[in-house]
Amino acid sequence: MKTTKRPFCIDRRKFLTAGAAAAAAGCNANKNPWRFFTEAEAQTLAAICDQIVPADEDPGAAWAGAVAYIDRQLMGHFKEHQTAYRKGIATADQLSGGNFASLSKESQMVLLQKMEKSKDTAAFVSLAVTHTMQGFYGSPRHGGNRDFASWRMLGVPSSPVRGRA
Repeated sequence: MKTTKRPFCIDRRKFLTAGAAAAAAGCNANKNPWRFFTEAEAQTLAAICDQIVPADEDPGAAWAGAVAYIDRQLMGHFKEHQTAYRKGIATADQLSGGNFASLSKESQMVLLQKMEKSKDTAAFVSLAVTHTMQGFYGSPRHGGNRDFASWRMLGVPSSPVRGRA
């Protein structure tokens, strides 16, 4: 029996090899673990969150996942705040001379207090405080309160997380 070669056909091995290569390239293309933030923005926001809920004998907001919570929510329920976060974080970096996170803890607090009093940035600071508290004290199922850090601090028994992973 004579086989005819069909035009525009790729054999299965070539197809699977090409598909695997494309998938690998796609997986390696984005090393950023954040959904909304850039690495630099997440670093700045982590420093801001740690000023709002600083670490002492218990973890601070950044360790407890407040940044992950905010990042996740900005791609969902908080979409309307995306521009406020981009501008607010950029302003914090600009006012700090380029990198808010590299300032001393005292300088970070002074800068945030100035931003809180400014009519241009007060709304961002208020938003960051609100969302940091939600991420720190809320249910871990929403991306924050890693290992029930705030609940353990308060002596609240941790309930099993049900629903989304």
